Amino acid sequence: MNDATAKGPVVNTKSILTVTFLSIAYILLSTWVVGFKSDQLVLVVIFNSCFYASAISRKFILGFSVFIVYWILFDYMKAFPNYNFNKVHIADLYNLEKHLFGINFHGKILTPNEYWKANSKSYLDVIGGLFYLCWIPVPLSFAAYLFFKNRREFLCFAMTFFIVNLLGFVVYYTFPAAPPWYIQEHGFNFIANTPGNTGGLARFDHFFNVQIFQSIYQKGSNVFAAMPSLHSAYPIIVVYYAFRNHVGPMKLVLITVMLGIWLTAIYTSHHFVLDVLAGMLTATIGINLFNFLFTKVRVLTEFLDSYEAFIR
Repeated sequence: MNDATAKGPVVNTKSILTVTFLSIAYILLSTWVVGFKSDQLVLVVIFNSCFYASAISRKFILGFSVFIVYWILFDYMKAFPNYNFNKVHIADLYNLEKHLFGINFHGKILTPNEYWKANSKSYLDVIGGLFYLCWIPVPLSFAAYLFFKNRREFLCFAMTFFIVNLLGFVVYYTFPAAPPWYIQEHGFNFIANTPGNTGGLARFDHFFNVQIFQSIYQKGSNVFAAMPSLHSAYPIIVVYYAFRNHVGPMKLVLITVMLGIWLTAIYTSHHFVLDVLAGMLTATIGINLFNFLFTKVRVLTEFLDSYEAFIR
C-alpha cells in the first residue's frame, strides 16, 4: 500500500498536475464532443474547490467521482443519438401499452397516460412535480449520508448506481423508444433532433409560474430514451440500500418517494407503464449484478478495497 492509499488522497505536485490536466482535458473534450456549456465549468469548479478545500472534502469529491463519470457519459450521449444506431419504437410500444394496460374511458380505450392527461388535477400536478424533483437529489443525498456513515456501503451504492445506468444506456441504444408525450405531440412519425419536452410536468411549472422542469428537460440528452425509465430505477436502488443499512423510519419516506416517482412518470406522460416496469427490472438486475461481480470477481473486489482505503 502506498503512502497516498495509507493516508488517503493528498495534495502534492503530482495530484495538482493531475487534477489540473483532467480539468482542462474535460473542458476541451466536452467542447469538442457536445459544445461548451456553463454546466461543464461549474462541474470543474466544484471538483477543484472540493479537492483543495480540506481532506474530508477531497475524499468526498473523489468518492463522488463515480457519479461525475456517470454524468459525463450521460452528457456525451447527445453527440451519439441512439436513433442513429437502431429504429425508434413508437407505434408498436404505444399499441402494446394500450393492449396490456388500456383504460375504457367514455367508450374509448386509452393508455394510462392519455387517461390521466384527460383527468389531470391541480393537486396531483403539484404532488407529482414535487415527487419528480426528488429523482436526483434523493439518490445523491442518500449517497452523501452513506459516505459519512459507512464508506464501504457508499461505494457499493455508487457502483450499483453506475451499473444500473450502464444497463439502461445499453437498452437505450438497442431499443430506442419514444415517450408518451412525443406521441401526443407528434403522432407516430419519427422526427430526429426533437427537443426535450416537459410533458405533463408543464402543469407544475404553470401552477407556480416557474420554469423548473422546462430548464431541466431542455438539457436532455436524448428524447428517444424512454425505456427503461431510469427515473423509476434510481429510487429502487435507494430503498434497497436503505433496508440494507437499517435507516429506520426513513425507509417509509423513501418508499413513498419511490411510489410517487413511479406514478408521476405515468401521470405526466413521461413514461409508459412498460417503461416503469423496465426500469424496475433494470434496477433489480443491476443490484444483483453488482452483488455477484464485486463479491465473486477478485479484481473487482480488490478495486473496491483499494477505493475504500483511498477515501477512508
